[in-house]
Amino acid sequence: MKTRSETRKSDRSTRTSAFFSKYREDERRHYARMLLVHAVPFRPSSSLYLLSRCFFQFVHACSRIWKSYRPKLFPRSPFNPIMITINRWLRSSPACFVALLILFIILWNSFYSLAPTTAVLEESQVSSTIVSQRRTESGKCKWDKPPVIDSLPRGIITSTSDLELKPLFGPRTSEKSSSSLKNLLAIPVGIKQKEIVNQIVSKFISCGFQVMMFHYDGFVDEWRVFPWYDQSIHVSAINQAKWWFAKRFLHPDIISEYNYVFLWDEDLDVENFHPERYLKIIKEEGLEISQPALDARHGSKVHHRITARDPKQKLHRRIYKHAGGFRCYENSTGPPCTGWVEMMAPVFSRAAWRCTWHMIQNDLIYAWGLDYRLGYCAQGERSLKIGVVDAEYVVHKDIPTLGGSDDMGAPSPSPSSSPSRSNVRRQSHAEMEIFKRRWEKAAKEDTCWSDPYST
Repeated sequence: MKTRSETRKSDRSTRTSAFFSKYREDERRHYARMLLVHAVPFRPSSSLYLLSRCFFQFVHACSRIWKSYRPKLFPRSPFNPIMITINRWLRSSPACFVALLILFIILWNSFYSLAPTTAVLEESQVSSTIVSQRRTESGKCKWDKPPVIDSLPRGIITSTSDLELKPLFGPRTSEKSSSSLKNLLAIPVGIKQKEIVNQIVSKFISCGFQVMMFHYDGFVDEWRVFPWYDQSIHVSAINQAKWWFAKRFLHPDIISEYNYVFLWDEDLDVENFHPERYLKIIKEEGLEISQPALDARHGSKVHHRITARDPKQKLHRRIYKHAGGFRCYENSTGPPCTGWVEMMAPVFSRAAWRCTWHMIQNDLIYAWGLDYRLGYCAQGERSLKIGVVDAEYVVHKDIPTLGGSDDMGAPSPSPSSSPSRSNVRRQSHAEMEIFKRRWEKAAKEDTCWSDPYST
């Protein structure tokens, strides 16, 4: 016969066994139901939602179980008043659940931020200015430079340069003097245009410009007759276009010391052009990309109406054209009505050139089609940051050079109708279509980029 103590222990063991058996069954059914309801792909948002729901269900289940079985398991527990108070607070106060949820979210975010947050999409080149695109798991995009110089001490790194000529010996100052050249003229030249080139270079040299000459005909020593020869940088490559030279010898890190880059053709009459006054105007007006106007009254060849000079204005940023094939109205927001310059005499700020250089295609040497995309490098609204300066103008002689001369630089009998010249124009049109297709493809594939001028 069992004693009272043995009977009490047996009853307690039976109740405990029944409790845990029922609890395991309830738990199994509850989580099976939750898995069916929340069967969604694993994402940060859905996982957070699932975990929060599980947390709430767990708290509620614990409260319900404690209320049901606490008197049976622990009839004389000294913690009954405390647990009763907590139970009532959990069930009656919504603030409790809000507080627990906030605490849970904070802990989850702290844990989640420790995990790797970026994944490299593509990194095909190593350069101090070529950047790689990265996408975070939250869908945001950022740009990082590849760490290619981590093996060097920070103080020894010199990431930029310039085209200033240095003496082979003698004293040198560690800091640049106040008279250092701060603007750059880069111009392709042929010996047959030496007189007009002399006028251009002489005027820019006298205004403190650094001059870089691209010799496309191979004649370099023939320019020694001019006093500015030794002050200029000379690069020679046979039958290459201006933009071929620019892509290879005007890297933004090399010319980062210059405030403005004048990338001009050689057939421009600068009798009425003053570089210093021009710079003053574009600085006052905040132009990042610009060009001097073309004066048709003095015989200038004008291909696009927006480049024609208006003698009544200091500068203009748009045109109005109500007749003809392509029309420009007050509500026109894109090229060639506004935000556009021609590629014969563009002037770039430092920031605008850095952007433009990356847009120049390495294998497309004529840069046709690039003028319609310059607005993306204007460092702001293209209708405000791009303009044509009327107060300082030039005359475009429209002299064919590439494709219009023989191998020794002598002009062909009829340059405009020569077979090589027509081949150049045909290739230019073909490159314009190639560039257009590449732009459309790049804009479609880059999910991190949004077109600020999309309509």
